[in-house]
Amino acid sequence: PQESQRISQPVPPAVPPAVPPVEPRIEIYSDVVCPWCWIAKRHLERALPILAARGLALTPHWHPFQLHPDLPAEGVERAAWRARRFGSPAEAAAADARVAEAGHAVGLAFRHDLIRRIPNTLDAHRVLRLAEAEGVQAAVLESFYAGYFTEGADLGEPAILATLAIRGGLAEAAVTSLLAGEEGRAEVAGEDAAVRRAGLEGVPAFTMGPYLLFSGAVPADTMVEAFAKAWQTISRQKP
Repeated sequence: PQESQRISQPVPPAVPPAVPPVEPRIEIYSDVVCPWCWIAKRHLERALPILAARGLALTPHWHPFQLHPDLPAEGVERAAWRARRFGSPAEAAAADARVAEAGHAVGLAFRHDLIRRIPNTLDAHRVLRLAEAEGVQAAVLESFYAGYFTEGADLGEPAILATLAIRGGLAEAAVTSLLAGEEGRAEVAGEDAAVRRAGLEGVPAFTMGPYLLFSGAVPADTMVEAFAKAWQTISRQKP
């Protein structure tokens, strides 16, 4: 699977809902090494106040989808891996340039030159699961994105992951305890596997209730209309 730029129209149920649609919430499937997921987060942050002004206060919740679930625990060297994937260092650099341009348009500074490794992101998703329970998921996710894409942080290193999570608002003791054990590992892997079985192939992907609304870093105004229409449909279906 690859980080996605695809834009799709609302479609019938394709991804099992993370929770029953009893409140206006958005489920977002993403990975912490997906550049388009960070760009999409910026578009979402612009869309949410517009929706709130219309009387629809949506709560975003992020869920795991590993772009590269088969990477070793220690990750891989980025330059060589991407050169193989794209066919040459030049093609890999061109892909990075496209990301950087799109990021610049929404105020993000991608420093691909600082990124040395692509990590296995399972532990990062375990931390995000804890962050959701503690009410700081968006802040921790932002810290991970900034750490990886602008600072070149290796998200596969537990100490670095913990530092970024603490910067995002998690308590040090909670993070270090989590990373020292196995808590959340089976749950993260299971949720990732479930959405793959349901047909999800790329991220970011945005769902509401049982509906996959779109995949890709779509503009904020597109998000606003998709979320508003989806919630209108779902709210009519409530018992």
